[in-house]
Amino acid sequence: MTKTVNIAPSILSADFMHLGADLNDIEEADLLHYDVMDGHFVPNISFGPGILKQVRAHTELLLDVHLMVTNPEEVIDTYIESGADIVTFHVEAAEDPAKLIDRIHAKGVSAGISLSPDTPAEAILPYLADIDLVLVMTVYPGFGGQAFIDAMLPKIQAIGEACAALGRSPMIEVDGGIAPDTIARASAAGADTFVAGSAIFGAADKGARMAELRRLAEGI
Repeated sequence: MTKTVNIAPSILSADFMHLGADLNDIEEADLLHYDVMDGHFVPNISFGPGILKQVRAHTELLLDVHLMVTNPEEVIDTYIESGADIVTFHVEAAEDPAKLIDRIHAKGVSAGISLSPDTPAEAILPYLADIDLVLVMTVYPGFGGQAFIDAMLPKIQAIGEACAALGRSPMIEVDGGIAPDTIARASAAGADTFVAGSAIFGAADKGARMAELRRLAEGI
């Protein structure tokens, strides 16, 4: 049976002088990944709810908003109101992850939880019963273009096994260094949702690159 695969281009790597055209070129995607960086939880600063609202008006793709911020509790409502379909926060930043998951669900959108490379899988296991998406960072958050960290593969597998033991099947998403030479390894470890930035937006034919990534992820 063919594995269900979700391809999620990260607009952090898009050409913001031609963002509308870039969004048109990735219509075959399953999700659109939107990284929010605050210059505090991670060193860089990306973009906020204003651009998200414009992106929402331009595309019907599911908007997968990844909050790399110190204060997710204070900003989630703004991003939901701006069009997010999934809001993912970092377990390292949340004061009370369970309460935050409930708040996101109460707003009628899906809730995701993310963990950075140095955070063990055990940190998010208490929340698997309620979460819709688990994002395993396969690079250190805050910078694009980093190399995929193979040491994250056992973490992906452990999270997948823990979900199966609970009878749960949240999306298991990976972000960082996803490209034609890494996606099959991440898929074999148990990931089903793949964030790719430069690998897609740096390709001459973005649709063909997404099809290639999907084929490689499915071919396990």
